[in-house]
Amino acid sequence: MNHNASYVRTEMLEAKDPPIGEKGAVKWIRENLFSSWLNSILTIVSLYVIYWVLAHITPWTVGGIWNAESLSQCREIRDSIYADGHEVACWAVISDRWHQLLFGFYPSSLYWRPILALVIFGAAIAPILFDTVSRKLLILTAVAPFAAYWLLWGGTIWGPIVAALGFVIGWAILTKAGPTLGTLLATILAIVVPLLYWLFLAGPISGALGSALPIGIESIPSDRFGGFMLAIVIGVTGIVLSLPLGILLALGRQSDLFIINKCSVVFIEVIRGVPLIVWLFTASLLLNYFLPPEVEFDLMLRVIIMVTLFSSAYIAEVVRGGLAALPRGQYEGADSLGLNYWQSMQLIILPQALKISIPGIVSSFIGLFKDTTLVVFIGLLDPIGLSNAIRADAAWNGVYWELFIFIGLCFFIFCFSMSRYSMWLERKLHTGHR
Repeated sequence: MNHNASYVRTEMLEAKDPPIGEKGAVKWIRENLFSSWLNSILTIVSLYVIYWVLAHITPWTVGGIWNAESLSQCREIRDSIYADGHEVACWAVISDRWHQLLFGFYPSSLYWRPILALVIFGAAIAPILFDTVSRKLLILTAVAPFAAYWLLWGGTIWGPIVAALGFVIGWAILTKAGPTLGTLLATILAIVVPLLYWLFLAGPISGALGSALPIGIESIPSDRFGGFMLAIVIGVTGIVLSLPLGILLALGRQSDLFIINKCSVVFIEVIRGVPLIVWLFTASLLLNYFLPPEVEFDLMLRVIIMVTLFSSAYIAEVVRGGLAALPRGQYEGADSLGLNYWQSMQLIILPQALKISIPGIVSSFIGLFKDTTLVVFIGLLDPIGLSNAIRADAAWNGVYWELFIFIGLCFFIFCFSMSRYSMWLERKLHTGHR
C-alpha cells in the first residue's frame, strides 16, 4: 500500500478543546435552562419571580434590628434609621428569647444537662448510622437512653438503673429460656415479664434504693420542658422506639398465627384510623384510667407513649410494603438453607425489605417530628406554644413573622438533615432499580 498518497494521514492531529458551548457552565445552562423556547421562557419568568421575592424580603431581613428590649424600642430604632417608615424585621425578639425557644422553662443554670444529653445521644447513634464508626461505641448506645433520661429529668440515679434491669431480664429470658420454651413463647415472655416488672416492681425497688443510697441530681419536672428541647425529646424518643415496634407489627401482620395476625391488624387499623390529635387528647385525659391506681405517668411521658404507638402503626405499613416487594424466591431461598423464621428474617428478608423501605420510613420520621407541634393543644409548650407565650408579653406583643421564621428554620434544619441522610444511605446501599 502506498503511504505517500496525498489523502493518507501520516501523523495524528493534536487533540483540541471542545467549543465553549459544549463544556462547563455554558453547556449546563444551555442544556438545563435554555434547551427549548418553552424552557427559556420559564427560566426567564422564574428568574424574575426570584428577583422580585428577594428584592422585597432581603431588605426586611438583612436590615433587621437585633438589639432592643421590646417591639416599641425596635420601632423607635427603625424610625431613627429609616425616616420613611421602612419596615424591617425585629430580630431582637430572637436575641432576647432564644433560650426560651430552645429550652422552654428549664433552669438556665442547668442548660448543660440537655446539651450533654444531646451530645451523648449523637455519639450513641453514630455507630448505628455510620458503619465507619467504631463498634465499641455500641456500649454507649445501650447506656445512652438511661443516661439521657437521668440528665434531663434528674432525681435519683437508681430510677434509670432499675428501668434498665427490665431489659436485662427480657434478654435473659430470650437467650436462656429460648431453647427450652421455644422461640415464640420465649419472645412473648421476654416482652410480658419486663412490662409487669416496670409496672409493679420498678417503682418500689427504685424508691427503696433511693432511700437507702440517695445518689442523684436536682429533679426537674416535665412542666419545665419546652421549646425545641421538648420537640426533640418527644420526636427522637418516638422515632427510636417506633421503628422496632413497627417492624414487629409488620411481621405480626404477615404471620400465619391467627391471634398474632389479627391483633396486629386491629392495632394498626385502629391507630391509623384516628387522627393523632385525638390520641394526644386520649393520652392527656384518659390514659391514666387504664393504669393501676398506684401507677402515675406525667403528661409528657403519656404523650411519648401515644406518639410512639401512632408512629409504629405507620412504620408497620411501610415495612410491610417492603416485605411484600420481595420476590417469593427470597423466602424459599432462606428455607432451602435450613434457616428458621427469625434467622431468615434477620439475615435475608429484613435487610432487603428495610433497604426498599428507607424513603417511606424516613418520611414517616420527618412527619412525626413535625407533628410534635400538636402537643400545644394539650398544654405542652412546644416552640409554637412558646411563641404564643412570648407574644402574650406586653414587650413583644405584635411580633409574628420573626418568631415563626426562626421556628420554621429550626424545623427545616432537622428535617432536611434526616432527608439528606436518607438519600446518602440509599446511594450507599444502592437501593432501587437501575
